[in-house]
Amino acid sequence: MAETVPDSVADPEIRSERAFLAEARAALARMHEDVVTTESVQDSAEDADYTLINRILDMDRKRRAAALVDLPDVPLFFGRLEYPPGTVYEDEPGAPSGGGPTGPAAHTRTPHADRVYIGRRHVHDGLGDPLVIDWRAPISAAFYRASATDPQGVLRRRRYGFSDTAELTAYEDEPLAAAPRPDDRPGAKTLADRLLHAEIERPRTGPMRDIVATIQPEQDDLVRAPLRPTICVQGAPGTGKTAVGLHRIAYLLYTERDRLRRDGGVAIIGPNRSFLSYIRRVLPALGEVGVRQTTIEELAARVPVRRAEDPEAERVKGDARMAEVIRRDLWSLPTPPEDTLVVERGSRRWRIPAHELAEVLDELRTRDMAYGAGPNLLLHRIAHLLMRRIENSGESVDSGTLSALRRNRTVSAAVRAMWPKAEPVRLVLGLLTDPDRLARAAEGLLTPEEQRRVLLPGRPRGPKSARWSVADLALIDEAAGLIERPDTLGHIVVDEAQDLSPMQCRVIARRCARGSLTVLGDIAQGTSPSAVDRWERLLAHLGQPDAHLAVLDRGFRVPAQIIDFAARLLPEIAPGLGRPTGVRQGAGSLRVTAAPAAQRAGAVVAACRAALAGEGSVGVITAEADAAGLAARLRAEGLETALVGETEDALEAARLVCVPATLAKGLEFDAVVVDEPARIAAAEARGLNRLYVVLTRAVTSLHVVHSEPLPPALAAYAEETPGSAG
Repeated sequence: MAETVPDSVADPEIRSERAFLAEARAALARMHEDVVTTESVQDSAEDADYTLINRILDMDRKRRAAALVDLPDVPLFFGRLEYPPGTVYEDEPGAPSGGGPTGPAAHTRTPHADRVYIGRRHVHDGLGDPLVIDWRAPISAAFYRASATDPQGVLRRRRYGFSDTAELTAYEDEPLAAAPRPDDRPGAKTLADRLLHAEIERPRTGPMRDIVATIQPEQDDLVRAPLRPTICVQGAPGTGKTAVGLHRIAYLLYTERDRLRRDGGVAIIGPNRSFLSYIRRVLPALGEVGVRQTTIEELAARVPVRRAEDPEAERVKGDARMAEVIRRDLWSLPTPPEDTLVVERGSRRWRIPAHELAEVLDELRTRDMAYGAGPNLLLHRIAHLLMRRIENSGESVDSGTLSALRRNRTVSAAVRAMWPKAEPVRLVLGLLTDPDRLARAAEGLLTPEEQRRVLLPGRPRGPKSARWSVADLALIDEAAGLIERPDTLGHIVVDEAQDLSPMQCRVIARRCARGSLTVLGDIAQGTSPSAVDRWERLLAHLGQPDAHLAVLDRGFRVPAQIIDFAARLLPEIAPGLGRPTGVRQGAGSLRVTAAPAAQRAGAVVAACRAALAGEGSVGVITAEADAAGLAARLRAEGLETALVGETEDALEAARLVCVPATLAKGLEFDAVVVDEPARIAAAEARGLNRLYVVLTRAVTSLHVVHSEPLPPALAAYAEETPGSAG
């Protein structure tokens, strides 16, 4: 049986562990101070090389110092492994030696050779011996994977309990080296689960926390997977897919930092700014700072978004056929000349016939190159043709002849006429405001009705007066990618990827030409007009057809009763998807209340008051059109309420948060009150998918309030569960 020690300041072991925690924090502070006070190699304003070196070193020093900042509300370690005395811990092949912002991956000896403390970052004692081992180090994997049936050399695993202020309050020991017992079979629940489940179920407010202390074996397999191939995670609600992606970034930065830096770094792409605000503290808590966090709209932003797109137009603009439409339009710009090119040089004139120029132009157009590289290549080719004529005439040429011909105004003017300059915004503007031009580019690709739908509204005089939509951004980015190759990244994590259109996938693929991806999502939560029903199609558009597809279907945070309720929608919204299972059995976690229309708002207020009487965060989720009015009503009733989307820090502004259904994806709350599911479902074409998202945001309790009839699958639950109306 697991040995559990209660919270007791009188317990000598707890006092000893607290003292060690204080020692480790003091050591981390010294490490931070050492980095901050490190001087540059040389300070010489006269030497440009040393100035550049100092600038690079200074940037690296600031990054390392930021990574070593101690977060007082985050425990420095969360577990301990005990090994037989005399055990030697060797670095695994390929593990970083001294790499990463916080030190080496593993050491051959420790001050306490039979005990290894596992934490969020590496901490050493100043003499090179580790006090805390980074959770990403090879030796730390046993903390997540060792079991009674496979102890991996571990005698005992210890987990710690902490207060909300990160004070060590309890510990729990789990013997692993003893002979397996019947309750040690995989999936069996023992007392060793107590602190683990307490941490998973701990009430929360504000942004998402890391799960480094509670990573499950199936999650750990994905976190520690190699950089390649790309991984795609189909994750049901509450399975921790977002946390897997964030911890995977931290792990890859630990094992592949130099490679990723050379390849352009890493980035996280989320569905919206509210989501990014929700996850922003996870990586800093793991010692990783400076990771770019963005949305697909921000990644492709070249013009301001000023309107919402019609769903059918959004679907067409998001279709991969639009890539060929834009390619045709762009490459229709190079035009062969009608007349012979005549170039004067000195007293002579040199001629290149139009058909010869057309051949050069056609040859260049068949190359796989960026459009923007064409003018320079064409200029070079024409200059070579002229120089060959000059040389064949018997005139002498030298190294400056070709340069002079390339600078010739007549040649330059001919190149501009044959290969016009293209600017992505103006190109797309011209294409989407000229029906005849669009018809030529879209012939055989888009129907006349589809062509009509994608045209921009009004008659914009230029890019600034056009009313662009989010869907237009991907078209502009496509044009930009054809004109000039964009900068690339070493690794990109894409969350809620099921909602990406094929054209948005191409935005990401262009920036990952040499790198890899971690793709996260849930087919059942697809709500956009372009949402996919099979991952294979989306991965093909991302340029990753050989990606490894993994499935997470065990919900660790959402109670089983809530998951089962929401899963009643799956046969209609995702018929091929398996039903998720809930690990937590939260009896009484679900309540459905029917109220007359005139009394529904009052019932929502009462439900919010009841939820606030408990612990943790409370989210009241409603149809987007009703969110502002509901937030105002709650405030008028004396309940301090923040509205998601109103301010960037809304999730931290109050315990009670009003959430438009369109912004609920990816968020979690201890208690959720859902206002009028029928209005959420009726607000958009994929309204039932949106409702599925909304119903799976609660990690403790869900209270559904409605006056209109529930969707049939959910209404059946209310009929089958007497008293559910409460």
